[in-house]
Amino acid sequence: MSASKIIHELEQIVGKKYCRTDQEARLTHSYDATPLFQAWPHVVVYPQTTEQVQALMKVAHREKIPVISRGSGTNLGASAVPVQGGIVMVFTRMNKILEIDEKNLTVTVQPGVITRQLHDAVEAHSLFYPPDLGSMAISTIGGNIAQGAGGLRGLKYGTTTDYVLGLEAVLANGDIIRTGGKLTKNVSGYDVTRFLVGSEGTLAIITEATLKLLPKPAFQQTMAVYFSGLDAAAEAVSAIISARIIPCTLEFMDQGTMKVVEEYAGIGLPVDQKAMLILEQDGPKELVEKDLAQMEQICQNLNATKIEIAKTGKDRIKILEARRTTLSALARATATTILEDATVPRASIPAMIRKITEISERYNVRICTFGHAGDGNLHPTCMTDSRNQDELARVEKAFAEIFNAALELGGTITGEHGVGLAKAPYMKQQWGIAGIHLLNRIKEAFDPHHLLNPGKIFYQSEEEKTCQNRPAHP
Repeated sequence: MSASKIIHELEQIVGKKYCRTDQEARLTHSYDATPLFQAWPHVVVYPQTTEQVQALMKVAHREKIPVISRGSGTNLGASAVPVQGGIVMVFTRMNKILEIDEKNLTVTVQPGVITRQLHDAVEAHSLFYPPDLGSMAISTIGGNIAQGAGGLRGLKYGTTTDYVLGLEAVLANGDIIRTGGKLTKNVSGYDVTRFLVGSEGTLAIITEATLKLLPKPAFQQTMAVYFSGLDAAAEAVSAIISARIIPCTLEFMDQGTMKVVEEYAGIGLPVDQKAMLILEQDGPKELVEKDLAQMEQICQNLNATKIEIAKTGKDRIKILEARRTTLSALARATATTILEDATVPRASIPAMIRKITEISERYNVRICTFGHAGDGNLHPTCMTDSRNQDELARVEKAFAEIFNAALELGGTITGEHGVGLAKAPYMKQQWGIAGIHLLNRIKEAFDPHHLLNPGKIFYQSEEEKTCQNRPAHP
């Protein structure tokens, strides 16, 4: 069938207004929040119902057209870049909270719901959805699920993966499946829900999700701790966990990150310090105050230079703002910001931070490091300029060594950003040949024609590599 007839058929499904082939729409959806990667789609569609998604997939399956599902495009692995063109399916119109079930402690949502809106909606019922992403003001629940997103509270509460109870999804051939439900226990067959969470849109298209909620914590307390040395801050993380304290938030920022954040937000960070920790605990007031006092003592024993405990809600927001504005600050500080997320076991945090520092110095590249230190998830972020090819080559070598160091320490090449295109070259190093073959067989069971987000996770062909630094034209 000709391209014009296919476009007409797509228009009949979603309406002409929501099927766009104009240059503005195609350019907007040719990249995501990952720098250096770009590829143009042929058409962008905005479905409003599961039935429309099903009809779109049946057309794509019949004509063997690639389909890339997309939320807000905040992901950092080039997972939403349409490397083979095709259809970008955007879920901003499927944005309803369908049900808050207070009896079963669940919420059922469409994929386009903004994360912060979900938080606000359930907290109005004195309930709590723990995954607390740095991008929560704009990221979508569907995108969070597709990427297996983490967040600031991952240490105590886990990640998005731990809160997805059931899914409705459309397969590559247009079939609709439902997995899980409002159940605590369900072992009927393979755990397909877990297959889909973190699959980056390569196995199915999520159209509805049922998520687990918790009672809202009764009390919260927050503090910021500053250190004159990186090692002391890293050792404090290990010491807190070793003391059997599990704070809901335990974040790390090095001096370079603090300086960039202070320049951007002007919130009064002491930028003469080498590192800071942001700690928060929640729960019964007596337990929270006990844990905070113990964490404060641990930090003092490791020669913390300054400790700030939030006295008011405004103080708490100010402390957390330092961490929440990090990516925005880094993104505005230089021409190109490459943010990664090597992850290691918690006890290896000090060694990993030292290794990142040594690698950045050896390759003469500027790397700021921050992240979810409590669960071992660090974000070494390179401040560079893609126009400087010599420096970019050194950056690539530096990150290759950083990922290798993470694996040597028993870690992973990605804790929460996903693989996409950006990490695909490192997958064989982590999984081995047998592991990659297994992943490919799972992919082919769901999507034998490789229509769903092709080219992601498993490998990069020469064609796919060309989307890196591709000129911005159709």
